[in-house]
Amino acid sequence: LASVNLMVQSPWLERVRSVERSLIKSMSPLAKLDSVREVRVLGAIGVCELHKGLTREEMASVQQQLVEDGVWLRPFGKLLYTMPPFNCGDLEVEHLNKIGDAIHKVASKL
Repeated sequence: LASVNLMVQSPWLERVRSVERSLIKSMSPLAKLDSVREVRVLGAIGVCELHKGLTREEMASVQQQLVEDGVWLRPFGKLLYTMPPFNCGDLEVEHLNKIGDAIHKVASKL
């Protein structure tokens, strides 16, 4: 209950909207890639859906590439999704851009 009260007292809705705007800006270019079926952003969740699902080996390889680029994402089947924290006031636009750039890098190789 204390955690919920803390969140409610913070400008969480403004932060979610800010994260959403940044994710839309950084992830929208992914839709132009041949490997990408659809890009969706809702609040602080961004999803890049690929045309084909990844094998376990491909998921491990993609995850390793993302980690090497400084981004922690877990590919899941044909989805590359991110849920950056919105409870952190110091979340910078460049961090969200880094996520979009890293997804773009791996998706363009698929």
